[in-house]
Amino acid sequence: MNATIVAVDLAKNIFELAVADANWHIARRQRLSRARFLGFFVQLAPCQVVMEACGSAHYWARRIAALGHTVRLLPAHYVKPYVRRSKTDQADAAALIEAARCAEIREVPVKTVEAQQIQSLHRLRSQWMSTRTRYVNTLRGILREFGFAIPLGVNVAKEKIGAAIADPGSEVPQALRGTLAEMLQEVRLLEETILGVERELSALTRADVRVQQLRQIPGIGALTSTALRAIVGDIQRFPSGRHFASWLGLTPSERSSAERRRLGKISKQGDTYLRTLLVHGARSALLAAHRAERAGNPLDRLRRWALDCERQRGHNKATVALANRIARIVW
Repeated sequence: MNATIVAVDLAKNIFELAVADANWHIARRQRLSRARFLGFFVQLAPCQVVMEACGSAHYWARRIAALGHTVRLLPAHYVKPYVRRSKTDQADAAALIEAARCAEIREVPVKTVEAQQIQSLHRLRSQWMSTRTRYVNTLRGILREFGFAIPLGVNVAKEKIGAAIADPGSEVPQALRGTLAEMLQEVRLLEETILGVERELSALTRADVRVQQLRQIPGIGALTSTALRAIVGDIQRFPSGRHFASWLGLTPSERSSAERRRLGKISKQGDTYLRTLLVHGARSALLAAHRAERAGNPLDRLRRWALDCERQRGHNKATVALANRIARIVW
């Protein structure tokens, strides 16, 4: 088959393919089952394969690239405007052909197995952190109904909750104490699991020079450095630090027209998890700068700038501005 480009609409079991020639005209359509999918590319001469960067896309990209084809992953939200009329599998595949012609759309790098492994550990840890917070808030809310005001903070809350349950003179009903104690024990088990994931992340990246370099930057620790390494990949695909910060959603959103330029809040585009880690790291670095200033210790240029920005613009804006600067330093 004389194919120049093949667009693949990925799914769980049935894959829709659109085969186009050198003039970007769809010459053939194919609907394949999961069992026959790779066999189609084995018989095909080397060509360009286009897919959306969605679930399982990186896995199939690695498998297809191993057969000698060139694989391009396009962001799904950039492909969507090319879908005409009703949304069907055939329309999605045709939209990929049209989106592939646009040189302005930046491709998504294909992740390695190692990068996906680190990213999966981060996702598991994030889910367990959410579950722990949900359990602690549930315990706090139940005990409030019996006259206990549990303060903020997980460590303090665990201590106060445990004391309230164990106190025989408290007003917590006896029939409820066992169940509450079990939930509190689940919180402790979740924390042990989270610590295990963090140790696994450190072990996987201990020999990675880039991760160790990133950890020297203020506000970047083990979690942020490993997440950057796994999610961003080759950072040189960004022309400048400003492009990288913009990709993270840490630059102002813009709504401009003609001679009027309007800059608003940060765009919050890009990876939410990575941006959250950078903002939390910037907040930690800003608090550390305050402690160093009170202790009379010398401050470097970045920390002095962050403190000056906080005095002029407030704590939250200074935190986001520092996260922007840290992202540029990372680049």
